[in-house]
Amino acid sequence: MSITDLADTCGVADSSIFRFCKTLDFKGYQEFKIALAHSISPDDEGTFHLSSQITMEDTIKEISSKLLATNISALNETYNLVKEEDVKKAVDFLINANRIHFFGVGASLITALEAKNKFMRITNKTECSIDAHLQIMSAALMDENDAAVLISYSGSTKDTIEIAKLAKERGAKTICITRFAKSPLTAYSDVILLCGVNEGPLQSASLSAKISQLFLLDILYAEYFKRTRKESIANKENTSKAVVEKLL
Repeated sequence: MSITDLADTCGVADSSIFRFCKTLDFKGYQEFKIALAHSISPDDEGTFHLSSQITMEDTIKEISSKLLATNISALNETYNLVKEEDVKKAVDFLINANRIHFFGVGASLITALEAKNKFMRITNKTECSIDAHLQIMSAALMDENDAAVLISYSGSTKDTIEIAKLAKERGAKTICITRFAKSPLTAYSDVILLCGVNEGPLQSASLSAKISQLFLLDILYAEYFKRTRKESIANKENTSKAVVEKLL
């Protein structure tokens, strides 16, 4: 659960959950979740850190089979969560924007950089800073003609929430890719795209979560390409030619 989901279930405010965690001498909700996960983990803690499905006795073939099933399940659930109207709205924002900023920290930054790498092949208006300070400075200079794509599995990452809040205040269109429909991040989002994968607090940065996020970005890319076909084809050819001499 996100902190907002838990607060709703308990019938209290997010701040009440945070104060509860502080009362137990935790820095916040995420540290509380990690401690709770440790307290209910099986005897073999290595298994719990690795995956809820994989055991230390599994063969390579068994590990491969379980990971394949996990990734397929994540993609299927993400596919079932896709709403056509949300994708259309998000692509409208991207097409009409003068600049498209991709934001993320930690593991989500890698996904944001991958998104920029994909979109920059068909448009010259993408940006992605690798430092949280640079990201929030970019957000401070956004306006109503810009679009922000914010990537955060939990939707509770402080830096990303601050960036989303500032981008929203500046009038930019905000699109978030996250796991939870209710989270501090989604409160500042014009469009919410949900990835369908669950990971425990001791299994963060799982590839299945990244694959789900990339799947959503691929959908946005394909729809963007389709609706800007002439420009995208020309740009794709130019960027492809630019790197052709780098290949054997």
